[in-house]
Amino acid sequence: MKPASGPQSAKPDPKPSPPDRKRKRSNHQPSSKDTAKQQTLQSLFAGQQKPHVNAAVASPSSKRHRQDPRQPPSTPPRTLATSDMYTFSSRSPMSNGNGVIDLTNGSPKTSPQSKRVNGSMKGRSGINPHTGAKKLVVKNLKTNTSWDSKAYLERIWGQLDEALSIIFKDGHDGFSKEDLYRGVENVCRQGGASTLFSRLQSRCADHVERDMFDGLKEKVNTDSVTLVKAVIAEWVRWKEQMVTIRAIFFFLDRSYLLSSSKPTLSEFTPDLFRGIVFNDKRLQDPIIAGACALVAADRTRLARYDAAVFKQAVDMFHELSIYTSYFEPSFLAQTQTYIADYSVDMIVEKSVAEYVALANETIAKEMSRCEDFALDASTRRDLLSLLEDHLIEQKETDLTEYEALASMLDNNATADITALYALLTRRRLGSKLRPAFEKWVDETGTSIVFAIDADDMIIHLLSLKRRMDFTWQTCFQRDEAIGHGLRESFAIFMNKTKKGEATWGTDNTKVGEMIAKYVDQLLRGGVKAIPDVLTARRASSITGQRPSFVANGQAAEEDNEDIKVDEDEEVNIQLDQVLDLFRFVQGKAVFEAFYKKDLARRLLMGRSASADAERSMLARLKTECGSGFTQNLEQMFKDVELAREEMQSYKQRLEDRIGYEKGRNVDLSVNILSAAAWPSYPDIPVIIPANVKRAIDDFELHYKSKHSGRKLDWKHALAHCQMRATFNKGSKELVVSSFQAIVLLQFHNLSYDEHLSYQHILSETGLRKLYYDAFEHKLLTNYYPAEPEVKRTLQSLACAKLRPLIKHPKGKEVNETDTFAVNPSFEHPKYRVKINQVQLKETKQENKETHIRVAEDRGFECQAAIVRILKSRKTISHQELVAEVIKATMSRGVLGMADIKKNIDRLIEKDYMERGEGNMYDYIA
Repeated sequence: MKPASGPQSAKPDPKPSPPDRKRKRSNHQPSSKDTAKQQTLQSLFAGQQKPHVNAAVASPSSKRHRQDPRQPPSTPPRTLATSDMYTFSSRSPMSNGNGVIDLTNGSPKTSPQSKRVNGSMKGRSGINPHTGAKKLVVKNLKTNTSWDSKAYLERIWGQLDEALSIIFKDGHDGFSKEDLYRGVENVCRQGGASTLFSRLQSRCADHVERDMFDGLKEKVNTDSVTLVKAVIAEWVRWKEQMVTIRAIFFFLDRSYLLSSSKPTLSEFTPDLFRGIVFNDKRLQDPIIAGACALVAADRTRLARYDAAVFKQAVDMFHELSIYTSYFEPSFLAQTQTYIADYSVDMIVEKSVAEYVALANETIAKEMSRCEDFALDASTRRDLLSLLEDHLIEQKETDLTEYEALASMLDNNATADITALYALLTRRRLGSKLRPAFEKWVDETGTSIVFAIDADDMIIHLLSLKRRMDFTWQTCFQRDEAIGHGLRESFAIFMNKTKKGEATWGTDNTKVGEMIAKYVDQLLRGGVKAIPDVLTARRASSITGQRPSFVANGQAAEEDNEDIKVDEDEEVNIQLDQVLDLFRFVQGKAVFEAFYKKDLARRLLMGRSASADAERSMLARLKTECGSGFTQNLEQMFKDVELAREEMQSYKQRLEDRIGYEKGRNVDLSVNILSAAAWPSYPDIPVIIPANVKRAIDDFELHYKSKHSGRKLDWKHALAHCQMRATFNKGSKELVVSSFQAIVLLQFHNLSYDEHLSYQHILSETGLRKLYYDAFEHKLLTNYYPAEPEVKRTLQSLACAKLRPLIKHPKGKEVNETDTFAVNPSFEHPKYRVKINQVQLKETKQENKETHIRVAEDRGFECQAAIVRILKSRKTISHQELVAEVIKATMSRGVLGMADIKKNIDRLIEKDYMERGEGNMYDYIA
C-alpha cells in the first residue's frame, strides 16, 4: 500500500457535513487495499498445519473448544514455550534468508487452498521448535510524507482574507462558503484555531476602525440625530457582515471559542463595535444625546420625530450592552429636566382640571413609549417614579387647595374630580382632598340651613346628601378618610344654631323642625308629595346629574332608562334618606315636638296616606332613638284604636235606645286622647250648633258612666265634619273643619243675594283665639284683631281655590268691613269636595309656642343633668361639669355655654349646689 503524498490529500470534501455533528465511527466494509493486506497476512500462516483436536500439543485457538463433560478427562496438555508456538522455515518463500520475513513481497504463487492441503499433509514439518522466534518486520506500512500544516494554514487564510475583503465591501459573490468552511474546519483540526482567530480578530478590528470609525468621526460636528442615524447604519451593516463571517467560521466558534476564555463570534460582534466606535468620547456623548433628542422632539413637537430611528437606537443600545450604563441615566436626567419645567409652567398657566388632564396624558404617553420601544423595566419604573414625583407629589398643595376642588364641586364636574383623585392616588395622596372637601360641604350645607327660604331646606339637603354620596362612591372610590369627613361635615353644619326669627330667639336647630315637616308631607301626600328631583324615577335633578338609585337609596351607575319603583317602595326610599339626615341632628327634641304635633293632626283627621308607612316610620325612629323616644308616639296610635272601640260601643247603645232617630241626630265620632301622650292644644272659644251640642253632651254622659273620675276637654279646633250643601249647579257634600262648618251654617236658608258682614259672623260664631304666654305662664284672654280665627276660616272659604262663599270686595285678604254671600256658581266635577282645612296649617304663633316649649324643656333637662352629675361626683370643676352636661344632653339638643351657665346659677339659687374654692362646685345633699 502506497499512500498519496502532497497537500492534495487534505482537499476538503465538497459536501460539508454539519459542523455541530460529530463524526461517527462505524465498522465499514473493507476496501480493496485492506483486502489485499489481509490476504498477505493470511498467506503468512498458510504453511502452518492446524493441529488435531486430540493432539497432545494444542494451538491457542483450541482453548475455545470445551471438553465433553461425558468423556473422561484426558492427559493434561503440556504448556508450550513461546518458541514452540510459531516457527517459520528458512525455506519459506517469504523469507529473505537472514531470518527476516518480508510481508511486502506479495503472496506466494501457491494458492491458499493448496497451502492448506499441503500443510495438512505435512503436519508440523514446517515448524521448527528448536530454531527460536523469528523477527517479524512489516515494511512500508507507515509512510513518511512531506505534509506542512503551516503552509496549509497560510493557503486557507489567503482564501479567507480575500473572502473577508469581499464581505467588508458588502459583497456576497466570489467565494464559496462551503469550501471556506471546510478549510476552517481542517485548520482547526490541525491545531491552528488560535492563530486563525487572532488573524480574524485583527482583520475585523482593522475594518471597523478604518472603514467605519473613520467615516463616523467626520460626522461628529453634524447634528446629533444625523450622527445617530449614521451609527445605526454602520451597526446594521456590521451585523450583516458578521452573519456571513460567522457562517464561515462556525466550526471555529463551536469547537474552539466556545470552550476557551475568548469571546464567541456572537459576543465578538458587539464587543468590537462598542470598543472601537462607541467608547470613543468623541462619538459616545453625541450618540446618547442624539437618541435623547429624538425623545425631546416627540415631547415638544417642535421638530420632526422619527420613531423608527429611535427604535433602532434603543435596539442598538441593548445589543451593545450600553443601555443601562449610558442611555438610561441620560434619558432619565433629560426627562427630569423637562418634566420639572413642564409641570411648573402648566400648574401656573392651566386650571387644576386642565393640569390633571395634561398630567394623565403625559404619564400615559411616557408609559406608552416604554412599551412601544421596549425600554427596560427599570427605565419604566424609574421614569414613572420621576413623573409622579414632579407632577403629583411636588404639586400636592396646588392640587388639593380648596378653590380648585370647590370649583369642580360647584360645577358638578364629576369626571374632573375622578381624574384628580385618581392622579393623587398614584402617590396615596387621595385622602389629602378631605380638608377641602369638608370645607366645601360645610359651607354649602350652612348656606342651605341658614337660607332665608327654609321651606325647601330638606329638599336641598337631601339633594346635597345624595349628590355627595354619589361623588364619594364614584369619584373618590369610597375613600374611608373622605367618607368620615363627609359625615363629620354634615354633623357640623346641621347642628349649627343661630338665634333669630326662624327659631324665635332660641338655640333650637331649624333642621329638626324642617325634617319633621318634610316627613309629615310624605306621610300625608304619599308618593305624590315627593319632589321630582328626589324621586328614583326622575328624569333630572337639581344638580344636573342623573345617577340611578337602588332600593336602599345607594347610588348606582347612570342609566338612560328611569327606574321602575312602586309607590310604597318609593316612599320607603324617601323615608330612609330622611332618616340619614335625621341621624346627624343632635337636638332631636325639636324634631320630636314637631313630629308629634303633625302626627296628631294626621291621626285625628285621617289624613295619613298609608297606615303602613306611619308604622314603618315609627319603627325606624324606635330603632334609631330607642323606645323612650317613641313611647308617647306609640301611645297615640293606641289611643286611636281604643277610640274606635269606644265609638262602636257608643253607637251600639244608641241603636238599642228606644226612640233613636238616625235622620234627626248628628253622626258623631269622638277620639279620646291621653293628655300626657298627645300635644297640648289651646282652647279656642266657639259657639257650637244646638244639635251638635246635644250629641256631645250625650256622649259625655255615656263616657262618664263607664269611666268615673275622668274629665273630657273638647278640642273643637281639631274637629272636622261632612255637610251637604245645595248650589245652582247641584248638591255637594263638603268635607270641612268644624270652624268652617260653623261659619257655613250661618248662611243656612239664605238667598244668594243676602250678605253677612264680618262682624255678624264673628259675633254669631264666637271664633277668637286665646294665646298662651309661655314666658309669663298665663292665658291671654284678649285676641289679636289682625289674626282672629274667623279671618282664617273665612279666607279658606272665600279666597282659596274652592270658594263656596263670595267675598265683597274681592281680594286675598279678609278685612273687618268685608261682606260674604253664598257662591251660586260653585261647581266641582266630584260630588264629595274637600275644602282646604285650616287645622292643617300651622300658624306662626303655634310655631313660636313649640320652639319656646322645646327650649324650656331643654333647660329643665340641662338642670336635671347637672344635678345627676353633681350627685355622682359630689365635687367637680366648672370645665368638667360643662363637658359632662354637653355629653349628657347631646341627644336632646345642646345648649350654648351661656345657657348652661344660666342653669347652673338657677340651681345655685335653688340650693342644689354651691360654689367652692378654685372654680369648683359642690353638691348640697
